[in-house]
Amino acid sequence: MSKAADIDIASITKIYGTTTAVDAVSLKIRAGTYCCLLGPSGCGKTSTLRMIAGHETVSSGDILLGTTMVTDLPPARRGTAMMFQSYALFPHLDLVDNVAFSLKMKGMGREERRAKALEMLTLMQLEPYATRRPAQLSGGQQQRVALARALITDPAVLLLDEPLSALDPFLKVRMRAELKKLQTSLGITFVHVTHSQEEAMALADLIVVMNEGRIEQAAPPRTVFEQPATAFVARFMGDHNVISGRVLASDASGQTIEVPNGGRFHANGPAADTGAPADIAVRTDRIRLGDPIAEGYGFQGIVGNIEYLGATVRLSITGAGLDEFTVVARDTDFFTRQPKIGEAVPLSWDPGDVIVLGRPQHRNP
Repeated sequence: MSKAADIDIASITKIYGTTTAVDAVSLKIRAGTYCCLLGPSGCGKTSTLRMIAGHETVSSGDILLGTTMVTDLPPARRGTAMMFQSYALFPHLDLVDNVAFSLKMKGMGREERRAKALEMLTLMQLEPYATRRPAQLSGGQQQRVALARALITDPAVLLLDEPLSALDPFLKVRMRAELKKLQTSLGITFVHVTHSQEEAMALADLIVVMNEGRIEQAAPPRTVFEQPATAFVARFMGDHNVISGRVLASDASGQTIEVPNGGRFHANGPAADTGAPADIAVRTDRIRLGDPIAEGYGFQGIVGNIEYLGATVRLSITGAGLDEFTVVARDTDFFTRQPKIGEAVPLSWDPGDVIVLGRPQHRNP
């Protein structure tokens, strides 16, 4: 297997007509990293992946793989391999010939390429199915064939475009484990596009959250979860309530945020200009039900919905000028208090659980 390569992306932009799909993105992915590009549809993650692969031209900026500037190189000369969302297997070929196809295109002899293909199928635990055609396989087996076909070219970087999207929920979990195990054993750089927060958290060493063609945050999963950089990241990851308002007062001890037509909340953080827009966040699982409210660290809300999820219970709350506020309570805590829909309930949290969020510098008009 090729030695893993660093990926250096320097201010790359992709413009389609009058639309900027990727807007001056810069990112360094260390060799041997499992990186997930995460974000909603249309955020620029797939365009970024395809520019790394060479399947899309770069409007401006540069891409360096290892020590090689690959910005203008064709895909076959980049040292990357791409696994497509659809798998794109040839229905009329058996698994050996599917996996060996790229080696055939390079002119390798039949016996040598089939031997290499069998090695890859063995690595993917598919050797017993070598003479079958793709239609005779399950979705998970087809995915492993597509992986074998990508890896047979000995890439330094494997690029994966939503590889788990076609699988059922139970198989997704199994294939996540297999992907992580494979990446660890091969030691090469994986760049994986997904819109699933759970998938990115489970797989990645580095999560790159994208929005409107730009990077909102690039950090390890635990940092993205515990310290989201912006309101978008906090909302998109789904683990935090975002409280947006304006700075009412600010001093060395922190800020007081006032929500339009609603409550006032405190946050420890850097001083900010009075009247400036501000976002703070509180994790959904750090909120207590029924405890006394310390000023600025909670509010009285009305229960709008209750979802029992087994070990936890999710409550949707309104109040203090907040349209949506989520509490994820342990089942024992919920059933001790057991509030009903329509009931008023005090919510509170600790000062240390409040995060002051940054704001993006600029956006496309």
